[in-house]
Amino acid sequence: MAKKNYYLERDNKNLNRIYDLLDELPPFAEDYFRGIEQRTSVETRLKYAYDLRIFFDFLVKNRFRCKEIRDITLEDLNDISETDIEIFLSRLSLYSFNGKTLRCNERAKARKLSAVRSLFRYFFNKSLIDVDNTAKVPTPKLHDKEIIRLETDEVSSILSTAESGQGLSKHAEGYHKRTHTRDIAILTLFLGTGIRISELVGLNDESIDFSNNSFVVQRKGGNKAILYFSEEVAVALKRYMEQKAEDNKIPQGENALFLSMQYRRMTVRAIELLVKKYAKIVSPLKKITPHKLRSTYGTMLYQETGDIYIVADVLGHRDVNTTKKHYAAITDENRRRVAGKVKLRPNEDEDS
Repeated sequence: MAKKNYYLERDNKNLNRIYDLLDELPPFAEDYFRGIEQRTSVETRLKYAYDLRIFFDFLVKNRFRCKEIRDITLEDLNDISETDIEIFLSRLSLYSFNGKTLRCNERAKARKLSAVRSLFRYFFNKSLIDVDNTAKVPTPKLHDKEIIRLETDEVSSILSTAESGQGLSKHAEGYHKRTHTRDIAILTLFLGTGIRISELVGLNDESIDFSNNSFVVQRKGGNKAILYFSEEVAVALKRYMEQKAEDNKIPQGENALFLSMQYRRMTVRAIELLVKKYAKIVSPLKKITPHKLRSTYGTMLYQETGDIYIVADVLGHRDVNTTKKHYAAITDENRRRVAGKVKLRPNEDEDS
């Protein structure tokens, strides 16, 4: 039986969603998505499709009230002014769509503006529209979010909790004996490599190479990268994989590394709940997610290496500024390190 390719399955599902959404968008949208296909991931195009659907819904409610979305033409885009875009962003604070109330923060508004800009820029560069007023609208100012991560003692505690099950509810205790080896492997992999949750979900048994303690992941944009892990991570993974090898209930051909109790590939949601289950025991006042475990790893790696470029490379950040933005502790640590470097007066011993 052919082994399943998680990323191929996921991309196919997302492509089908895009095709469904295109039936709700103006006909020219299909040309746009075809045009950006070679330089964007399927996931990015799906997000653009959702955001553009909201934008065109806004236009038929406020700008072209005698039209349906499918009736909007490229010529109509020439009539979209800077003010129209500003009103669109303003309305996103509280907006009704498909019977639901939409509330967007500044980050969500910026993402939707990016989708709209991309569409207008594409057709403007193709000389299919005469003006692109989206370029005149400033991106909503994004405020730095509080950096939440586990402290060193909390990292040790969450792994110990996953090992012992101490503090779990009676209901959770019932499953702990069956899942704790898997759970420790997942938490150790997050905290020991900074892997993204989407990358972790996509791992297969054959992804892991213990000969050099590495594994291959598919990063954002579709590029593949090799990540390396410590012996501590290797021990946790080997223990889990040895347990799997003895389980004859695993369906033939199921090659997902991390399996649910139903012997299927674990979902992103299932892993989020797993992290939450243990994190709320060791750090109840912090909202710890898989991404916060990634932040924890990034901060610890910087503290050990002092090299922001290594951190950016390991985490898969294309721009080192992204790394700096997400790890405020890096800036704070730098300030502490250099605080005593500048001497205002030479020591007496140095004068003598």
